[in-house]
Amino acid sequence: MIRSKSGYMFLVFFIVLFTFTGCRDEEDKPVETSLKLSFRHTVDGADLIADEMIYTNAAGNEYEITEMMYFISDLKLYHQDGRVISPAEWDDIHYIDTNMPETFEWIVGNQVPEGNYDSLTFTFGISAEKNQSFMFVNPPEVNMAWPEMLGGGYHYLMMNGWWKDLQGVRMPMNFHLGIGQIYENNTGDVDDIIGFIHNAFTINPGGSLFTIEKGKTKTAELKMDVSSWFDTPEVFDFNYYGGAIMQNQEAMHTGCLNGRDVFSISWN
Repeated sequence: MIRSKSGYMFLVFFIVLFTFTGCRDEEDKPVETSLKLSFRHTVDGADLIADEMIYTNAAGNEYEITEMMYFISDLKLYHQDGRVISPAEWDDIHYIDTNMPETFEWIVGNQVPEGNYDSLTFTFGISAEKNQSFMFVNPPEVNMAWPEMLGGGYHYLMMNGWWKDLQGVRMPMNFHLGIGQIYENNTGDVDDIIGFIHNAFTINPGGSLFTIEKGKTKTAELKMDVSSWFDTPEVFDFNYYGGAIMQNQEAMHTGCLNGRDVFSISWN
């Protein structure tokens, strides 16, 4: 069969155009550069052992941890050129649950700018602007809802377990942090609430300078020392504050002060 010259030229043009477009598509495809954070929970440097009354805090309270659930959010990276990078964009609230090891890793962003960074920070809990009721509709996050009459939104932290009082009686521990309440007459009655206090706080886990390389995933471990919630900088005494603190702003304030140094970071 004889092809016309014009048909032949059209075929050559189509092949060249397709090849060029394919190359451009490969060239224009973004190179994924991401950050992976892993979470580890310890007590005085050793991995947390759950469901055993083997720990003693600075106040002399014996205690055990059965489970911990918490949020971190608003991750920011501080580039040495002065930029502040928020790599998680819209997916910037991460849930961690000691009953769910799959939550111990967070892949943050896929287009993290390369370069040298001084540090990172994040919010423990959820900021006042973002901590809106009903934004989670599925478990496990939905189970973190903070009661509407106490301020709404979601818990920052649910740390559950047991402690022993002065008589050695095993008592429930519900070390829960979230929005605090202001009571007009200090009654603790929800009808007495006249205002709310947003207790979320920023954590800078320290660590050394780090470098993000183009096309690679940078990894780091965020280690929480659970004992710091009770020991530093303030001494948290269960005999004074009790085991359930959701409606005790003084106790939650102490917990939040102590929470600022619970994390340390190591880069891989």
